[in-house]
Amino acid sequence: MYHYDEYDQTMVDERVAQFRDQTERFLAGKLGEEEFQQLRLRNGLYIQRLAPMLRIAVPYGMLSSTQLRKLAHITRTYDRGYCHFTTRQNVQLNWPMLEEVPDILQELASVQMHAIQTSGSCIRNVTSDQFAGVSPDEVSDPRPWCELIRQWSTFHPEFNWLPRKFKIAVTGADRDRAAIQVHDIGIRLFKKDDELRFEILAGGGLGRTPVLATTIREDLEASHLLTYLEAILRVYNRYGRRDNKYKARIKILVRAMSPEIFTEKVEEEWASLKDGPGTITEAEIARVSGFFSSPNYDSIADTLPTINQLADSSSAYGSWLAQNVSSHKQPGYCIVTLAIKGTGHAPGDVTDEQLELIAELADRYSFGEVRVTHEQNVTLADVPQHKLKALWNELQQARLASPNLGLLTDIICCPGGDYCSLANAKSIPVANAIQREFSELKELRDIGPLDVNISGCMNACGHHHVGNIGILGVDKKGEEFYQVSIGGSGYEDASLGKILGPSFARSEIPHVIRKIADLHISERKNDENFIDTYRRIGIEPYKKVVYANE
Repeated sequence: MYHYDEYDQTMVDERVAQFRDQTERFLAGKLGEEEFQQLRLRNGLYIQRLAPMLRIAVPYGMLSSTQLRKLAHITRTYDRGYCHFTTRQNVQLNWPMLEEVPDILQELASVQMHAIQTSGSCIRNVTSDQFAGVSPDEVSDPRPWCELIRQWSTFHPEFNWLPRKFKIAVTGADRDRAAIQVHDIGIRLFKKDDELRFEILAGGGLGRTPVLATTIREDLEASHLLTYLEAILRVYNRYGRRDNKYKARIKILVRAMSPEIFTEKVEEEWASLKDGPGTITEAEIARVSGFFSSPNYDSIADTLPTINQLADSSSAYGSWLAQNVSSHKQPGYCIVTLAIKGTGHAPGDVTDEQLELIAELADRYSFGEVRVTHEQNVTLADVPQHKLKALWNELQQARLASPNLGLLTDIICCPGGDYCSLANAKSIPVANAIQREFSELKELRDIGPLDVNISGCMNACGHHHVGNIGILGVDKKGEEFYQVSIGGSGYEDASLGKILGPSFARSEIPHVIRKIADLHISERKNDENFIDTYRRIGIEPYKKVVYANE
């Protein structure tokens, strides 16, 4: 993973000192609320429903065991003993005290972490595939390109005050595990005549107006990535609306102009940037790529049984292998994802003790490194196959071996009304109620892969629009209700879900999901996944069964 040089460390240390001074002046009444708001936002600090919230950057989801242990210490010392993994591979603290935030940032800086540009109208944390560098279906490792974008975008003077927040995702595999079609810019790596190229998408996003991104450049040479991104940002910065924050995202601009006109303006802008100082040299690509070289894998004979051969679903261990363990490009190694969403736990929440345990497991089983997934889980990317059973035993003892990855109870969920001042309704109790309703593993496996996403408001932090089943909290005359949609997908076959009909009370949601799941089982053909059944039969049968008694 990337390691700071002297410049990086100095930059982050100076930023901590600046924010400490700004915070002290604000607390002393020497800095106004409005002025301090923009300063704190650029350092990841929000004021939420009950307490401040600090969002910590985890570039492309990668964390070292040292950083995990520091996060454990921070949550124990400055928070309430847990943190929250977000759908953008970041970490959030929900209960820090304002006067202690500079101390937290200083602690983070000591392990090469920060909260810079995790909020505000700027380029946010760059996200990617949690299997980057190790997946057999990968064309090329996207992490060096994520790092180049991170370095280019951090403190970029021209893009520090955009019309609205801006999010970039990069994928390098056949399977899109980075949801590039619902980002302001999505980047897909591919090869042409054995040379690396990029497909560039723009104008995606969820929230109040969900839109799937449009391809604006089908084939871009690798050396031109940053200049082309700069052209897109310049067009957005120039033409994006600043008079209405609900119409300020690039997705609105692309739709208003039309993708064709937007692309023309980007190409015109790029003409003045192409081959200029922003062109990426071979030497720079090699330098950054060097931070993401493969670890020192052991030579393991390629004669071991495959994961499919080992995965006997009749046993607990076999179920875990089948659901939570994936193939690795290196013979004798596997990718293991810890599904941390057991029944009764808030999706995405991890305690200080769990963080320390995961750090220990990363050291012993995966070269001291983990990845945070945008599904709010944790991945150990380099586990020797012959150590899987030992790892599973430890996870079992720690209650981190739930074999529900990708199943109905592996719910993506924002913090909702329990914490967020923007939320219309609570999200976590709904997730917990669904998990209780579907607590039997046999039933979950029978239903098959099914993504459930829950958001507490239209900002869609839980990505409900692209859930196979999406749940949105809404306010109905001062009471919390929930709107249900179905048919969404955030992968390479991306689609936006369609609303079933009138919203439901919280107590009704588990029963609604039960009706939807039962209909899927009765209507599917040849073990179809939920999304395939839905696309074949359409929304009407689901409407009929859900509202049958009304």
